[in-house]
Amino acid sequence: MSIVEVKVPQLSESVAEATMLTWKKKAGDAVAVDEILIEIETDKVVLEVPAPSAGVLAEIVQPDGATVVADQLIAKIDTEGKASAAAPAAAPAAAPAPAAAAPAAAAAAATGGSKSDVAMPAAAKLLADNNLKTGDVAGTGKDGRVTKGDVLGAVASGAKPAAAAVPAPAAKPALPQVASPVGSSDLGERPEQRVPMSRLRARIAERLIQSQSTNAILTTFNEVNMAPVMELRKRFQDSFTKEHGVKLGFMSFFVKAAVHALKKYPVINASVDGNDILYHGYFDIGIAVGSPRGLVVPILRNADQMSFADIEKKIAEYGKKAQDGKLGIEEMTGGTFSISNGGTFGSMLSTPIINPPQSAILGVHATKDRAVVENGQIVIRPMNYLAMSYDHRIIDGREAVLGLVAMKEALEDPSRLLFDI
Repeated sequence: MSIVEVKVPQLSESVAEATMLTWKKKAGDAVAVDEILIEIETDKVVLEVPAPSAGVLAEIVQPDGATVVADQLIAKIDTEGKASAAAPAAAPAAAPAPAAAAPAAAAAAATGGSKSDVAMPAAAKLLADNNLKTGDVAGTGKDGRVTKGDVLGAVASGAKPAAAAVPAPAAKPALPQVASPVGSSDLGERPEQRVPMSRLRARIAERLIQSQSTNAILTTFNEVNMAPVMELRKRFQDSFTKEHGVKLGFMSFFVKAAVHALKKYPVINASVDGNDILYHGYFDIGIAVGSPRGLVVPILRNADQMSFADIEKKIAEYGKKAQDGKLGIEEMTGGTFSISNGGTFGSMLSTPIINPPQSAILGVHATKDRAVVENGQIVIRPMNYLAMSYDHRIIDGREAVLGLVAMKEALEDPSRLLFDI
């Protein structure tokens, strides 16, 4: 017997521990080299653990839901072993999963046993919620895995669960639809479901509370006539797409306008370090992106040196990685200023929360036709309301307001970006 150990990959310096999700193999199964055995969730990313060697999964040392640290032994592979017909009854993987893993285990069971192995964790839950199996949905993720987007698309197109060979009693859903009580005195069954926060969700909560309790947050607002940007996009969209292989979106304009303003008012790009103000000589812009696991903020490094095409390509790359759970820790570390686009979901106005240790964040919203006054006349213009939250400890109202005005002016007259005025 020749044993190869499977260990937890290296975690970032700021991540002390991680949580094991669901094993994709059981003890006694054959594995191929580089085949993904399990995914491990940290408070920032989900890491895949590939098989370091081909052989048979001889032992699972750490079960689903276990808390582990970097370099910890989690399984053993026998490179000379032969796959067994059934896993040993005493295999650690068969032990009851801790409470933190219960939702994932329930989703796996609902998707039809081992077939859930090819579904991302968020996709597995959606499959369970819609009474679907992985075989009912075509996977577009890596190695054909089913992503959250695949499930949402299938549900939208009216996908139906595959007919079972033998009808089985309908299982009670994990979270039943709650109906209003029939009478005021008859409360009836009032179902609830307790679901542990994922590491990412817990980290988001921690950072938001930290931001609210340590920053003196104030928000300033302004409105922007988006007609010039929309006309520019319409004029050059076809040639831009043909030349760069990516569409010209709005976000690249917002990034460029933000950098333009940060150069004029460097304190908005600064951060607090104890009793010091740390001014950054670079512009790393965080782009808030929704993912199946929660909000993530990947960073556009040296955004001032990026072209419109570079920005659009990077944002598209980050968006896909976020949906597939493939963002790396290094892609979400740092940042000097952030942009959150609630407009993609239809938001008209919001007050974004600063992403520590940054000192400001821009909130972008939905562009809508509105009645405005120009030269004494009421006209219809596509308007967007911008909101910039800032840390009043180091950013005075003057710099915050003028910074947002600089962004507004750059968007209403994009030629300013060419001449840096």
